[in-house]
Amino acid sequence: MPEYDYDLFVIGAGSGGTRAARVAAAHGAKVAVAEEYRVGGTCVIRGCVPKKLLVYGAHFAEDLKDAGRFGWNVPAQCDFDWKTLRDNVFEEVDRINKAYTQTLETAGAEIVHARAEVTGPNSVRLSTGETKTAKTILIAVGAHPAIPACPGHEHGITSNEAFHLDAIPKRILIAGAGYIANEFAGIFHQFGAHVTLINRTKDILRGYDLSIRDRLLQISLMKGLDFKFDAGFEGIEKTDDGCFTVSLAGHDPVTVDLVMFATGRIPNTKGLGLDSAGVTLDDAGAIVVDADNRSSCDSIYAIGDVTNRVQLTPIAIREGQAFAENLYGAGNVRVDYENIPSAVFSHPPLAGVGMTEAQARQKLGSVKVYSSDFRPMKNVLANRDERALYKMVCDGETDRVVGIHMIGPDVPEIIQAAAVAVKAGLTKKQFDETVALHPTMAEELVLLK
Repeated sequence: MPEYDYDLFVIGAGSGGTRAARVAAAHGAKVAVAEEYRVGGTCVIRGCVPKKLLVYGAHFAEDLKDAGRFGWNVPAQCDFDWKTLRDNVFEEVDRINKAYTQTLETAGAEIVHARAEVTGPNSVRLSTGETKTAKTILIAVGAHPAIPACPGHEHGITSNEAFHLDAIPKRILIAGAGYIANEFAGIFHQFGAHVTLINRTKDILRGYDLSIRDRLLQISLMKGLDFKFDAGFEGIEKTDDGCFTVSLAGHDPVTVDLVMFATGRIPNTKGLGLDSAGVTLDDAGAIVVDADNRSSCDSIYAIGDVTNRVQLTPIAIREGQAFAENLYGAGNVRVDYENIPSAVFSHPPLAGVGMTEAQARQKLGSVKVYSSDFRPMKNVLANRDERALYKMVCDGETDRVVGIHMIGPDVPEIIQAAAVAVKAGLTKKQFDETVALHPTMAEELVLLK
């Protein structure tokens, strides 16, 4: 048997790579993890964690306005200091980065602070000039924001840079209509910016239930966000006063103070040297893997966003766990990609699990849909017209709940428990037989008609 420097060499210390390295090391494997930036990856450093903290900060804008109806004497005009929030978020990111680092070190994994490129089935070259060998290589390098190839694209930012702004812009144009675009649209709007979203099609949040995304669009328009659909991105021109004029196909030009791209994410495989080991990529540049995360090269595996299967942090973590258990633990572990819950931390948030109504009708034919369209109690007292919508999709033949979709306050917290019920194949009758917890918004799930 050949001798290697390591049993496992992981490239990328994001959520998936960290979990795989930690579990493999706990099973006794000699593990190294290469990370060229910071331990924690996109989610911790420049993604879901800092973004959720900004979402929390943004919610205070409406909460402070509503507080008077609940008896609090709050000034009509409250000052907001962006730099205070930004810097406090950075502090929390630093804390989690240290926690991730400590977790790896405690497990016995070696952290290599360098870029690593594959040079063969069992070797990698570090940016320090060293070459390391390993019996198994795991690619967990994630993805990066896509930037349109249009004139002046260098003037735009992505979600990566949004956390580092010196000030909130007065006017911002966001290109895209997916979850990142809608989340940052809500954040910037609540912080006082005029937000314009542009999209090449007429749809927002494709993949989510039509009724739910239509409700988000209605509420967003009511709040004052501006949407431009069927808008092709033609270019950005910087004007003499430092602003940016964005040219759009089918629409008049828009002048703003900041342009942000939220038009998808691309797997980080470029320049990784994967061709040296014969690793197959798909048309999007993602690593093609089998159900056990193995690439076309027997000694190289991949997990997370770099495979472009499901770009969600919890999925990357589960894939990392399964990989490590299969190679170094008891084995026979595979990730189930059915009924994955997801949420969009827009304003208000939406969440869903299982089939949408359209998907269920196409797949099952016979479908029953139950819904509740209501004004949350807090909104009633606050004199806020914003309404929540809960929707349950059931198999018309078996009564099995095949999808739950929601928009309203705190629905991401509610959908987690609801996802267990959908995953377990429970029926509408079993929801009906569950006593309502009153007064809550979640009780609507067992009262749907």
